[in-house]
Amino acid sequence: MTHPARVLTVRRPLVRPTSNPHRLLRVMRGWLVRRVLVLGAVLVVLGMLQVGLRLQVMHLGYDLSAARKMQLRLEHEQRELEVELATLKDPGRLGEVARRRLGMTEPGKGQVVILR
Repeated sequence: MTHPARVLTVRRPLVRPTSNPHRLLRVMRGWLVRRVLVLGAVLVVLGMLQVGLRLQVMHLGYDLSAARKMQLRLEHEQRELEVELATLKDPGRLGEVARRRLGMTEPGKGQVVILR
């Protein structure tokens, strides 16, 4: 027993027949031009975005460098102030300033009163 061969029949055409064959070419060209223009616009936007981000990174680098210089300067100034404070708090220096500038002398016997 043999099966009859199947035949594919198309009842209506898949593409509408055009009276002008150049019309299809114009439509395809328009579609291609629009796609190329959109792709070009996307590439331009991405390029501008990349340039903007690089500029931001560069400016942040400059700001970071300036902040680091300021930090180093402030640390140096803090060390100098700590040395100056230690010098000013030195008991020997305080005694000398009290004698020279204020005219103070060491207390004699009976001048020291201890409070409890």
